[in-house]
Amino acid sequence: MASDLADPQPARWGAALSPTAAAVAALAAHLALADAQPPPLTWLASAPAWQHPYPVVVAAVGALGLLAAALQAALPALRPAVRHFAPLTAAAVALLALWEFVTVKMNWLKQPFFPGPDEVFAAVFDDRAILLESAWHSLQLLLAGYAAGVAAGLVTGVLVGWFPAVRYWAMPALKLVGPVPATALIPLVMTLWKDSFPCAVALIGFAVWFPMTILTSSGIANVRLSYLDVARTLGAGRLYLIFRVALPAALPNIFVGLFMGLGASFLTLIVAETVGVQAGLGWYLRWQQGYMEYAKVYGTLLISAAFFSTLMTLLFKVRDRVLRWQQGVIKW
Repeated sequence: MASDLADPQPARWGAALSPTAAAVAALAAHLALADAQPPPLTWLASAPAWQHPYPVVVAAVGALGLLAAALQAALPALRPAVRHFAPLTAAAVALLALWEFVTVKMNWLKQPFFPGPDEVFAAVFDDRAILLESAWHSLQLLLAGYAAGVAAGLVTGVLVGWFPAVRYWAMPALKLVGPVPATALIPLVMTLWKDSFPCAVALIGFAVWFPMTILTSSGIANVRLSYLDVARTLGAGRLYLIFRVALPAALPNIFVGLFMGLGASFLTLIVAETVGVQAGLGWYLRWQQGYMEYAKVYGTLLISAAFFSTLMTLLFKVRDRVLRWQQGVIKW
């Protein structure tokens, strides 16, 4: 009864049907308003309306929203998920409609620098094979650099956080070297390695290493003394104290370092792919920008956003599982 009062049917149906309503409004605006922007010099200019990707995508979102609304009515277990994601989906459709309005319909943002969503989606569809290959290469490079930076940061962070002598000598060096942008080291790494892949891995690893080191050392140094005293009383040695007491207690700080390092790796990846890497999203972005193919540039940015958001979401899932003993305590 309480759940029914907190989630009345009109509000539930309004939220569930919001993507479909937004899609209908976007399609109505698409059909009713004339195009002020000149048509692109691609296959879109001669393709029938039903083959244009923008209205197809919007119609598909509307149909899926209607299906989700029907399923949540039949399956109460789906209602929280639909109630959560439906307004977000409707907002995304509204942003697409606004994008088309200010570019294609009103021509306030002009070609070739600001193509409409239809042209961008078509560019992604046309280059889907090379974009998929580029995303795969970027994923390999990102994971290699991120893993190297995390491993180095954990080792350095444990040494700095646990041993006062190491902290005395290492902290000044960290304060001096750590804030240096990884992208400023491109000339240096290119002299150390002739192969472009290790250069890019080193740049990403350096960007991840500093936040991992600082957050890990902070977590280790601030472990409660009572935890260590109890373990020592029970006969624990130094390795046990480090790996079975200090590191688990420092996990919240370590995960903050993991998130900060992942964000730094995203920023460094695109630049790291300029050191001679022959594939990747950053390489593709630079290539298309050189030819002023701005529809493909924006398409790459959309794919990069989805790519990075997926990795960040996966890390959140890992954090929630590893730190489930702190459920209700952590707020980030």
